Amino acid sequence: MNRQHPYDSGGLALAEPNYQRLDLRQRDIVNHAISVQASSNTMSAIEYLKAQDIHPDVIERVLLEPERRRGVLHH
Repeated sequence: MNRQHPYDSGGLALAEPNYQRLDLRQRDIVNHAISVQASSNTMSAIEYLKAQDIHPDVIERVLLEPERRRGVLHH
């Protein structure tokens, strides 16, 4: 069985992206929380993310360390 690396394209290795968003639902939840934080307050955004079962490390990164957020992707 020949298993290719996910970034291998028929013998041409593709550069791994800086980040991956594999969970689009989580992306949308996090983006909404960022909007809540901007329009309301950080505690409301934290409580929303907790209720959505977002990992505490992600909550901390996106709400308390905005310089570490991933870039916004428009789909």
